[in-house]
Amino acid sequence: MTVGVVASLVGVTVRTLHHWDEIGLAGPSERSAAGYRIYTAADIARIQRVIVYRELGVPLEGVAQLLEADAEEATETLSQQRDRLRERIRKLGRMVEALDRMAEARRVGVLLSAEEQLAIFGADWRPSWSARARERWGDTRQWAQFAERAAGRTAEDWRQVAKKVTALNADLANALRTGVEPGSQEANTLVERHRGSMGVYFDCTHSMQVILGQTNVDDPGFRAHYDSLAPGLAVWLRDAINTNAQAHGIDLENVMWE
Repeated sequence: MTVGVVASLVGVTVRTLHHWDEIGLAGPSERSAAGYRIYTAADIARIQRVIVYRELGVPLEGVAQLLEADAEEATETLSQQRDRLRERIRKLGRMVEALDRMAEARRVGVLLSAEEQLAIFGADWRPSWSARARERWGDTRQWAQFAERAAGRTAEDWRQVAKKVTALNADLANALRTGVEPGSQEANTLVERHRGSMGVYFDCTHSMQVILGQTNVDDPGFRAHYDSLAPGLAVWLRDAINTNAQAHGIDLENVMWE
C-alpha cells in the first residue's frame, strides 16, 4: 500500500507517517519502481503497534524501545508509563477541584457555609453580604479577583483574615471614641490599613475606597455593623476615607470604580 492509503487505513496523517519513517520508528519496507513508499502487511502491523502505545501516552522514544524490547523490559517501561499517567491523573484531579472552587467562588463569594461564616466573622456578619456584593459588582474585575483569591482560602485562612479585621475595627472605634480627627496622621494611617485590608479581596484604589466608605453609610446593614462598634463610626470612617483620598488627589465629585 502507498503512504496515502495507509494513512487513511490507520487514521493518521501522511505527514505523521513520513516523520515516523524519518526517525526510523515505522517505515515502508519497499519502494515501487517509481520510488514511491510501499508498505507491507508487516509494516502496517508495526504502525498499528505504534498507534496503540501512542494512545497510551508513551512518548515516541519509549515506543521505539517497546517495539524492540523483550517481555521484561516492556513490562518495566509500561509500568513506568502507568505511574506517569497516575500522577498526571492526580494533577488533573486537583485542577478539576480548583476549577470547581473557582467557579463556585465566582458564584457565591466566600466558600464557607453560613454557619462557618458566622463562627469565623462573628454574630454581626451577614452571609447575605456576599450575594449582595456579587449583585452589585459581579461583572467587575474586582469580583473576579475576589473569587480567585477566595477559591484558594481555607477556613483557617479566613480566621486569620477575620482576626486582622477585628483588630482594625477595634482601632477604628477607639480612634472615634478618643476624638481622632479625619485628616490627621493617625486617621490617615488607619484609613490606609482599611484600604490594605481590602487587598485580601481585591486591589483597592483610593477612589474605590471612597465608594466603599459611602456604601457603608448608605447601606443599612453595613452602617449598622460599623455603628455597633462605635456609634457614628460609619460616618467617621467615610469622612476619614474622603479626607485621605483628597490628599492623594482624588476628586470626590468624580470618583470611579476603577
